[in-house]
Amino acid sequence: MTNSWTERWNDRYSAEEFAYGTAPNNYLKESLEKQDIGTILFPAEGEGRNAVFAAKLGWKVSAFDISSEGKNKALKLAKSENVILDYQVGELETLKYQPEQFDAIALIYAHFPAEIKSSIHKTLDQYLRKGGFIIFEAFSKKHLEYLAINDKVGGPKDIASLFSIEEIQSDFPNYEIITPEEKEIELNEGLFHNGKGSVIRFIGKKK
Repeated sequence: MTNSWTERWNDRYSAEEFAYGTAPNNYLKESLEKQDIGTILFPAEGEGRNAVFAAKLGWKVSAFDISSEGKNKALKLAKSENVILDYQVGELETLKYQPEQFDAIALIYAHFPAEIKSSIHKTLDQYLRKGGFIIFEAFSKKHLEYLAINDKVGGPKDIASLFSIEEIQSDFPNYEIITPEEKEIELNEGLFHNGKGSVIRFIGKKK
């Protein structure tokens, strides 16, 4: 990833207010509450709202992001909620996760640069145990139509950085698909996710 990409996220997370709020994403919340508690990884976790929620449920939580400012905010939030996160800063290939380390991986608006997003998904798959779950929500390719009406809903502005169900199924082929869904939803998450958008939701169990 380029320095400009890192600087963009450090700039966004350096403000006192939480960019996407401190409450967990609704889909993540609903999904995690149905799962047995174990170990979970949050890629591109930013300011930690979802990781902190999982830790409060009793999960052993690992997270990473390229933004040191995101980590600072996440640890501040974790301290205020009296939970512990293992939060690393860096690109995935530099981090030391182990094969089959996690019971779940939660990709919540983890919009990596288009040219590397599939390779990151395939690397993450190695860190999930057999029988473990991927929980995914991010903007769909149809989301550009919503952005054109209301840019406050947020999300990437290039179609290659957005997702389709077919793309996710291709990135995670060795999964029992529990939920594949493209859906219009109303977002109300902090400063940068507000209004109607189109998302892909996916829950898969690793075979």
